[in-house]
Amino acid sequence: MIDPRIKIRHIACFLEVARLRSMVNAADALNISQPAATKTVQELEAVLGGALFDRTRRRLALTPFGEVFYRYASTSIAALRQGIDAARGAREAALVRIGALPSVSARMLPEAVRLFFAAEPGINSRIITGPNSYLLSLLRTGDVDLVIGRMAEPEAMLGLSFEHLYSERVVLVVRPGHPLLARRDFSLGMIEPYQRLMPNPGSVIRPLVQRILLAYGIDAQHEEVETVSNAFGRAYVRQSDAVWFISEGVVADDVADNYLALLPVDMSETQGPVGFTTRTDTAPGLALTAFMQTVRDVAARLRDGD
Repeated sequence: MIDPRIKIRHIACFLEVARLRSMVNAADALNISQPAATKTVQELEAVLGGALFDRTRRRLALTPFGEVFYRYASTSIAALRQGIDAARGAREAALVRIGALPSVSARMLPEAVRLFFAAEPGINSRIITGPNSYLLSLLRTGDVDLVIGRMAEPEAMLGLSFEHLYSERVVLVVRPGHPLLARRDFSLGMIEPYQRLMPNPGSVIRPLVQRILLAYGIDAQHEEVETVSNAFGRAYVRQSDAVWFISEGVVADDVADNYLALLPVDMSETQGPVGFTTRTDTAPGLALTAFMQTVRDVAARLRDGD
């Protein structure tokens, strides 16, 4: 038997603190006070007999003990959610919950959802977008059924599986008429005097961009704005001389419509796989299986340049 001192509220609070890495933010998300959240986590640690969080850092981080417990706790909550959904019947089953990185949301997902609705009019879709770490946390706890985006680092894939759909690179985007577009001898080092829009720390493409900058000897801290907001990035670049490191799928339509322009630089080193990430402990239902096949069909046309 599970220790009766461990309640659902303990697990829910622990998972929220682990996701947000902040006791204050987790308390706000759970609509409880910060002292109540702290007490709940401390009660759980007392029952388990070990510290779940490293509190010596500015932001909370899971201890190795906490990492182990997180994997099992998130899987258990996900299984419980599935059981509740199944018990509620067809109304809940008629919903597919998709987590998608911004590049997927902008490029491939709209067409896939449109085709899916045409083929399966009785099934609704819920689309959640955000950084990869956030989406994977929702996948582990069962808040989304599937994540579509770049493959995460191996240490983040424990208990998860990945299916490759297509590959995508990071590109360097500026406004039409940017001074760098007129340089016939353009090289990446020429961006150093200009402000840069960078992916946030923790995003999948951030290390790729940092390696490129280091390879060209570019000061990684010069005039940097960190953002994962596509709307902000588009608006800011179009009214300034900033250069934007972003996944190609986010801006493909903008470039095709001449709202933005690509700098002529080889970014093939940033090429990476995009695909499905799912939990290994659960099999997709009929609705999710149908949606995934629709996405596969759209991705195949994308690969073929159709």
